[in-house]
Amino acid sequence: MMLKKLALAGVISLMGTSAFAACSYQNETEVKMLSAGFEAWKAVTDAMAECGNFQAELDQEFRTKQPAAFEASPSLYHLGGVSNGTITPLLNAGTIRPLDDLVAKYGQNLTPNQLIRIDGKVMAVAMMVNTQHLMYRSDILADLGIETPTSWSEIYLAAAKIKEAGVMDYPLGATMKSGWNLAQEFVNMYPGHGGTFFNDDNTTAVNSDAGLKALGTLKAGLPFMDPEVLVSDSTYVQQQFQQGKIAMANLWASRAGAMNDEAESQVVGKVAMAAAPTAMVGGAPATTLWWDGIVVAANITDAEADAAFRLAMEGIDTDMVTANNDAAIWLVNGFVPGPLSQGAIATATANPAPPAYPSTTQMGLLHTALGNEIPAYLTGERDAAATLVAIEEAYTTAAKEAGVLQ
Repeated sequence: MMLKKLALAGVISLMGTSAFAACSYQNETEVKMLSAGFEAWKAVTDAMAECGNFQAELDQEFRTKQPAAFEASPSLYHLGGVSNGTITPLLNAGTIRPLDDLVAKYGQNLTPNQLIRIDGKVMAVAMMVNTQHLMYRSDILADLGIETPTSWSEIYLAAAKIKEAGVMDYPLGATMKSGWNLAQEFVNMYPGHGGTFFNDDNTTAVNSDAGLKALGTLKAGLPFMDPEVLVSDSTYVQQQFQQGKIAMANLWASRAGAMNDEAESQVVGKVAMAAAPTAMVGGAPATTLWWDGIVVAANITDAEADAAFRLAMEGIDTDMVTANNDAAIWLVNGFVPGPLSQGAIATATANPAPPAYPSTTQMGLLHTALGNEIPAYLTGERDAAATLVAIEEAYTTAAKEAGVLQ
C-alpha cells in the first residue's frame, strides 16, 4: 500500500429516497452506517444511498460512539467507517465480523491492498489512504518571498515573517483540540524526532529526549496560532483556511478538496500542498500514514451483513471515484492523482518514509494518555519533563488494567 490512513463534523445524512439511476440494483434491506464526516465519506455514502434503504450518520465523534453502538445486540449500525487508528476497539471487543466470504461473493473489483487482514482474516476493506501534509497559501508565501517550508524550523521562520507582515489573522493552524486530536499531533511529531513508542516489554518509551523535543516543537507554534487552538479540530482548521484566516497548517489530505469548494471556500486555487515537514535533519516527514475503510458489524444477521456489504461495494466502485476523484487518495480502481494529492504522495514516498499508525491496544491506551496529559504542558501548568512522567504513569496504569502490562 502506497500510504496508510482520514474529516464536515456532526453531519447526519438521512438517505433512502434517492433515485436509483446510478446504482446497479435496488437495495431492499435497511442498512445504517456510522463514520467520520469528511468529504470522502460523504461521496461514498451518497453513492450507497442511490441504491435505497440506507441511512448514514457522518459524525466526527464517531470514534467515541462506535464501540458501544456495535456492542449493542443487535448492533445499532450495520456498517462502520474506520481507520487503522479506530478499528482496534472493535477488534478487541469482537463486534465486527470477518469478511472473507463476502469479499469472495461481492469483492471482484477490490484490489489486494484494500483487504485489511488481521490474523489472516479480512476484517476491513480500505477505500483510501491518508496522512497529514503541509497545506499553505501559495499566494501569501509568494508575496512575501518565502520558499515552501520543508521542516518545522522553516515553518516557524515563515510564520514569523507572515506575522510581522500582518497579512493574516494567524500564520498557522493546527489540530490541537484537547484529547484525540492533540495526541495525534504528538504521535506525528515524536517519530519525526526519532522516537519509538514502546519498549520490548510493552512499557512506553516516550519519556525520552525525543519526547522532550516533540513537546517543545509543538509548543513553539503557539505564538503563531489562534489562542483557541486547544478546541481546534480538523473542521476548525479547514474552515480557518476557507475563510482566509490562516496561511499554513499540517492538515489531513482528506481535507484538501474542501479548499477548492466554491460553495464554502474563499481561497479557491490559492491553497497548495507539499510534503509534511520534517522535525529533524535527515528525518522522515513528521506524520503518520493511515487507511480508511469499511467494517461490518458482528451483531446483525447474516442476511443483513450480506446486504450491507453489497451496498458498501456499490459505494466504493469506480463510478464513485470518477465522480469524486479529488475527494481522497483512493485505493479504488479509476483514481487519477491530481494537484491536491501531491503533498500526501510526496509524504508517503519520502525516504525515509513516515511510519504507519500502529493498530494496537497499547497504542490506543497511549493515545488516550497523551490526549489527557499534554494540555497541561501547553497551558503552562506543567513543564515538559513532568508531562512525560504523567503520560508514562497514565499509560502504565491503563495498560495494567487492560492486561497489557503485569
